[in-house]
Amino acid sequence: LMVRWKADSLSRLGRKLRITFAVSVLAGAVAAFAMPAFHWSAWLAVTLASWITLSSLQNLYDRVAARQDKVRALVEMPLGFYGMTLAHIGVAVFIVGITLTSVYSQEKDVRLATGQQYNIGGYDFEFRGVQPFTGENYRADEGVFAIYQNGELIAQLHSQKRLYNAGGMPMTEAGIDAGLFRDLYVSLGEPLDETAWSVRLYYKPFIRWIWLGALFMAAGGLLAAMDRRYRMTLKPEQADTVTAGAA
Repeated sequence: LMVRWKADSLSRLGRKLRITFAVSVLAGAVAAFAMPAFHWSAWLAVTLASWITLSSLQNLYDRVAARQDKVRALVEMPLGFYGMTLAHIGVAVFIVGITLTSVYSQEKDVRLATGQQYNIGGYDFEFRGVQPFTGENYRADEGVFAIYQNGELIAQLHSQKRLYNAGGMPMTEAGIDAGLFRDLYVSLGEPLDETAWSVRLYYKPFIRWIWLGALFMAAGGLLAAMDRRYRMTLKPEQADTVTAGAA
């Protein structure tokens, strides 16, 4: 983004980006050590994401800093540049999401009786039993689960084992507690005895960041497409030249 075509040097870029590089490495280390377990891939992912984000923002700053009227400089900046910056930030968010989700996700199939708890990802899942439920076109056994973090109730999830009136195989509807930094899933399995059921538990950290990064990239592409420089009408002589070339 900041390389001058055929007129740049590694020494200039090194001087310009050394602070950005140091901050990116530090951010990666802090994030990796803050996670439940240290992984080099987490450090690398956050470092790379921080590098992409900070260098993109620095490029924006450099373009504005040389102008006396900073607000006017921001207004006059081409939409294509903002689109490119937003798309790069989207790539950074996507990298963090897909890496941390792959490294730190947990999934367990457990046997839970009414009143029992199971800890996964730092969250306690308490099984509160199953109750019958009737929908518009189905009947279901509905499992009720309470989610605790550090002893505090944070959510109550419902997962259903459905049997539709039209027939067919039973279907499972998972209970989901979604958040910006993690998603929790509960899926009710089969009854094992009068009070116990098989249950599948999921802990998915940063999974929303995958979709968030994709949205940023799509928004960046849309902004770039709206740049008037890419929608300029060809002059008559230019159109004749293009037509002649195509022939």
